[in-house]
Formats: sequence, C-alpha cells, structure tokens
Amino acid sequence: MAETKRVERPLSPFMIGPYYRPQMTSMSSIVTRITGNALIVTALLTAWWLLAAATSPAYFDFVNAIVTSWFGVLVYTLSAWAVWYHLLAGLRHLYFDAGKGLEIETAEKLGWACFIGATVLTVLTLLVV
Repeated sequence: MAETKRVERPLSPFMIGPYYRPQMTSMSSIVTRITGNALIVTALLTAWWLLAAATSPAYFDFVNAIVTSWFGVLVYTLSAWAVWYHLLAGLRHLYFDAGKGLEIETAEKLGWACFIGATVLTVLTLLVV
C-alpha cells in the first residue's frame, strides 16, 4: 500500500495569523454574541438605578451620579449601538433562516450592513435623545 501524504494544517481555525484570516461572517457572529451579553450589564445598571430610586434620595443621588457620569454615558451609548447591532443581526439571521443571502459575498455585505447600520442608527438615536 502506498503511504498517504499528510498535509500540515493548523489544528484550530482560531490560530489567527498566516493560517486563518478572520472573515466578516465570523466576526459578525462573534460581535452578535458579545453585544447580547454586554446588554446584560446595561440591564443591571438600569435595575440598580431603579432600585436606588425606590430606596432613598441619598442612595439615588449616589447611583444617579454614576449613571450620569462619563462612564454611564459611555455605557449607555455603547448599549445603544449594541441594541441596534443586535437587532440588525437578528434580522439578518431571519433572512438567512428563510434560505436567502447565504452566498458568501451577500453574507459579507449583510455583515457590513449590520456594523454600518448600527453606527448610523446610534448617531441618529443620540441626536434625537
């Protein structure tokens, strides 16, 4: 029997570098998961603020100072982006579930549309709010 020639390949697709180029479709999927989990932090911050409002004026002033500080504004601004991105990515996946847009070129364009769309919608949200 002839010996099989083994091709040296990386053991994992996560070996970023010369072996694996991150693709828009994989990055979009990863960011969707990250934004979903990051929104939990915003929900907890908002719940803390509401609980402080129900507790006492002094405690509310303390928590409100945190929420309205640069940190709170940053968290809520990034959360607005995360909400928009997560919504657009969810619509993208519904489109995929219908069996449409599965070609690599279309999937990459839809991934970019999620990133750009979330950014534009966040800016519009900040202008309105």
